[in-house]
Amino acid sequence: MLTLRSKAHGGIAMVLAMVAMLLGGGEAEPLTHQPRALSAGLDFFALDLLVLGLIFIPMERLWGLHEQRIFRAGWQTDLKHFFVSHVGVQLISFSVLIPVQVFLSWAVRMDFQKHVAAQPVWLQFFEILLVVDLVSYWVHRAFHTVPWMWNFHAIHHSSLHMDWLASSRSHLVDVLVNRLAGFVPVFLLGFHPSAIYGYLVFVSFHAVYIHANVTHRWPYLRWIFATPEFHHWHHTSDEEGIDKNFAVFLSFIDALFGTAHMPAHWPSAYGTTKFQPPETYLGQLAYPFKRHEETPYG
Repeated sequence: MLTLRSKAHGGIAMVLAMVAMLLGGGEAEPLTHQPRALSAGLDFFALDLLVLGLIFIPMERLWGLHEQRIFRAGWQTDLKHFFVSHVGVQLISFSVLIPVQVFLSWAVRMDFQKHVAAQPVWLQFFEILLVVDLVSYWVHRAFHTVPWMWNFHAIHHSSLHMDWLASSRSHLVDVLVNRLAGFVPVFLLGFHPSAIYGYLVFVSFHAVYIHANVTHRWPYLRWIFATPEFHHWHHTSDEEGIDKNFAVFLSFIDALFGTAHMPAHWPSAYGTTKFQPPETYLGQLAYPFKRHEETPYG
């Protein structure tokens, strides 16, 4: 409350916390015991934010790449993106899973799926990474080259500061398309649930880590797996790094297709160059649907 520039935010938070405690806190009984098919849990949002914050904020203090405050410019917008993507995680998942399961239901009993699921779980885990990233690479590249798709993806690149919270800044259309593209091959190949759960845990950490404001370079390993250095070059507004490093997990995919870029130095700036989407959350949601002049990546 004392360190926030806006004392009103701290005061409101403390009042809300006291009201919640007076209403019963963690012992409060639900209004109904009827099971619900769909829900949006604030508990998951709060727990995830707490865990990630406890991991990455100290990490960025110890190995900070760029000197910047924890509450740097734009953090409120990124927190809203984080809130929506985590509280609405079930809604987003259902909007992707249900269409795939309906239209591809004919493919769930293919014989080869039994052989795929019978493989060692660790092997399936790496196969999921490879299959998803091969698809995601081309989807990601399309988001950079097709003008109307870039208008959505530009939101993710609009952050001028890289840190763990910046990973959450993505337009909902961008999120849905990428989750759909990643889920289809996993669904068709029939991987075992254990391998899929392992993949989801890895993704939850890795997606945040590669955006973190850290100096980790990972010699040799960086040419196989995407690292903070690798992904920082994807977000740079420096000319040498534009339209490079599209892979999400496996950096060697960019090497195969000629888009890898990891020089000896780090990028000096981030964001877009020839235009900048609005900084407010609602403005960013509406931005792709408004008419624009030609908006090259920049």
